[in-house]
Amino acid sequence: MNDIVESIRGEFLRYKALAEAAIVQLTDAQLVDPGGETANSIAVICWHISGNLRSRFTDFLTADGEKPWRHRDEEFAVRSVTRAELLAKWEQGWTVLLETLGTLSDADLGRTVTVRGTPLKVHEALHRALAHIVSHVGQIVLLAKAARGREWTYLSIPPGQSNTYNQNPHAERAASHTKTLAEKTAAADPPRS
Repeated sequence: MNDIVESIRGEFLRYKALAEAAIVQLTDAQLVDPGGETANSIAVICWHISGNLRSRFTDFLTADGEKPWRHRDEEFAVRSVTRAELLAKWEQGWTVLLETLGTLSDADLGRTVTVRGTPLKVHEALHRALAHIVSHVGQIVLLAKAARGREWTYLSIPPGQSNTYNQNPHAERAASHTKTLAEKTAAADPPRS
């Protein structure tokens, strides 16, 4: 039985798709624009998410989640990258996460892992990682929406359409929402300037 791990995996995939559906709406310049002197660009946030996922989920059950090869502070350095470089880095982290989740079963949830020397049950580490990713995806969506302004394509229920959506709520489950977001992403043509 793998109901809980699959549920967590589904939520990770939902938020991956949400970020990607926001990213595809932006120009390369918007992806690297910090939007302020002390703010992080979407590229920086993606670099951080990738570094975090790679570190936490490489040898997840057997090694501390904060790997000695990770340079967290470097993830937050201002960077100018192409969309292709950003997406390649993004996928590195997600690949490690998804491969690791594929090896876990619900029987593993009570096992102990460590993060920065702190013991956590597997279910705690998974929920902690999911919450961390969700917070950063929220930042990505907010930055993307601000950059696009009136050209923003809504990723959930558009304003004024709640009643219509409630007549046929098709995106309540993670897999359905992920599929809808993936379709939007695939159909999108990123802006050129």
